[in-house]
Amino acid sequence: MIHRFLATGNSFASLHFEFLLGTSNISRIVCHTCHVIWSRLRETVMPQPKADDWLRIAKGFNVSAQFPNCIGALDGKHIRVKKPPHSGSRFFNYKQYFSVVLMVVADSNYRFIMVDIGAYASTADARIFSASRMGDRLRANQLSLPESRRLPGYAGPPAPFVFVEDQRFGCQEAYFQLPVDTCPSVC
Repeated sequence: MIHRFLATGNSFASLHFEFLLGTSNISRIVCHTCHVIWSRLRETVMPQPKADDWLRIAKGFNVSAQFPNCIGALDGKHIRVKKPPHSGSRFFNYKQYFSVVLMVVADSNYRFIMVDIGAYASTADARIFSASRMGDRLRANQLSLPESRRLPGYAGPPAPFVFVEDQRFGCQEAYFQLPVDTCPSVC
């Protein structure tokens, strides 16, 4: 049953008729199974990057985009959903449909490095990131980011490693630890 739900996206009501189980039982089975899959496979499929991983990612951005010291592209993607019961407008987004937000940091090969799933669609990307585990770990300096390095061909002070993101995030000095006057050139 879980494979049918994950592969097809069939509703719990259609699975109820197919497997002769109540929709509340199907809901519990699907939620529990997905939680177990994620908790068991998370470290294998999406391990916490270490300093060497960040350096490899930065090298990829430097080669493919000529953007040194970039350790990831950060963005949110709205995943369309049916309006959850009793949710009001929390899942209604600026694009005029109901969704949850998938917040992602990706490397230069478009592979997910870190994810946060399920934020309310009515919330801004910057706020979602700030409230996520990724944002918490970044602020607490728990991401094993490499030490600042000089940019290629630049004799000035070492520059920190940064994430590239769009204007919806705004420059956040707390995340990037940059002087305010350098912020616009990085965002």
